[in-house]
Amino acid sequence: MSDNVTSTIFGIYNADASALGEIRYTLGKITGNSSCELCNLTHGWNPFGKRDWKRVCNSTSLELEIIHRDEATPSQLQAAQPLPAFITEHSGQWKPLMSKDEIAQFKNRPDDLLDELSQRLESSQW
Repeated sequence: MSDNVTSTIFGIYNADASALGEIRYTLGKITGNSSCELCNLTHGWNPFGKRDWKRVCNSTSLELEIIHRDEATPSQLQAAQPLPAFITEHSGQWKPLMSKDEIAQFKNRPDDLLDELSQRLESSQW
């Protein structure tokens, strides 16, 4: 990896961080009016997070930061559309690493997801 590529990967949820945002998301999930593939992978119905996700995050060498859409900058959100998504920064620009549809393919497979993100980060041709 070249010196000007950061190894931090940002995952951006399709939900807001506030208590009201969490309630809105949960109600939307129950009624089928909202979804977040990244939320499903990291938390599912467990507000404290899935054990498998925590285990994988604790054992990876990736710098991974998961944020809510209201915590992201406008430039991060632009690179991440549609949400959820994984992005990284290169030479001052945010670049997508994994899309919403791609995240969905890793349901209940956090090890495989982080392996794929690592490969994409290493092989990125900016």
